[in-house]
Amino acid sequence: MQVFANLIDNALKYSDREDTITISATQTSGDTTVSVADTGIGIDAQNLELIFERLYRVDKSRTEGGQGLGLSIVKAIVEAHNGKIEVTSRKGSGSIFSITLPGKKYAS
Repeated sequence: MQVFANLIDNALKYSDREDTITISATQTSGDTTVSVADTGIGIDAQNLELIFERLYRVDKSRTEGGQGLGLSIVKAIVEAHNGKIEVTSRKGSGSIFSITLPGKKYAS
């Protein structure tokens, strides 16, 4: 729940009222991918490699918001469940955060 709370909170925080936030899920070969996409402000390419680091904030000029821990917590939780997190974004065009978690493997 913490992962999705953080991702949805960020999508809301960095989007305007008229922007769209979409949450979707797909399952492939037992793995589940959940994506949180927004049409908000997006992230510069130079910041994409840094956003999962502790205490890193992309937009330091915003007065509301946290201390830059949210995405590092998200990454740690996802990795603790043997998953991975990816982000695609373009400044001015929004962002898509995708989390892939492995399905249970059953012995036959």
